[in-house]
Amino acid sequence: MLDIATAYNKYMFLGNEFLTWIWYLVETEQDITQIIGAKEPISFEIGNSLVLENNLGDKSKEKITIKGDQAGLEEGTTALKKGACVTDINLLCKIGEEEYKFTIKGESFNITGLKTPSIDTSSSEDEIEGMVIEKTYLLLKVTEVIDTLFLKYIERRISEDWKSTEFQAIKNWIHS
Repeated sequence: MLDIATAYNKYMFLGNEFLTWIWYLVETEQDITQIIGAKEPISFEIGNSLVLENNLGDKSKEKITIKGDQAGLEEGTTALKKGACVTDINLLCKIGEEEYKFTIKGESFNITGLKTPSIDTSSSEDEIEGMVIEKTYLLLKVTEVIDTLFLKYIERRISEDWKSTEFQAIKNWIHS
């Protein structure tokens, strides 16, 4: 059995590959609703920041950060061509009519800066419990989408067809 530190070091690349895969899905306009089998429409857009890292082999790393609402992603695609992976990605997620904004860290899967759809706030103390429950529901809803998408990624990643289909499609996207 692997101890936790060994397992972490062995599989830490999966988070960054997952985020790179999400970018691929967004850029190639893949149907995320169909991929995760959701009942309501789900879509992603790249938000206002993207961080990529490239291990250069001699224990040094090249880090590329792209920030800004109108920032172009050309530098990011150039970094992908050199072997970089996405380490942080800011996403706009639409679930039905609801919009969520957040950043995911590839190494830890931490979701930071999560902004959920606004809820009806009132000043009545009796309604505070309902607002907390509604906010919790919204948090669970978006984390369920991310968890399910990661599960689908892992299913594809360990399939026999990964290298010949999905990986090849990602390589073609990077080099197009």
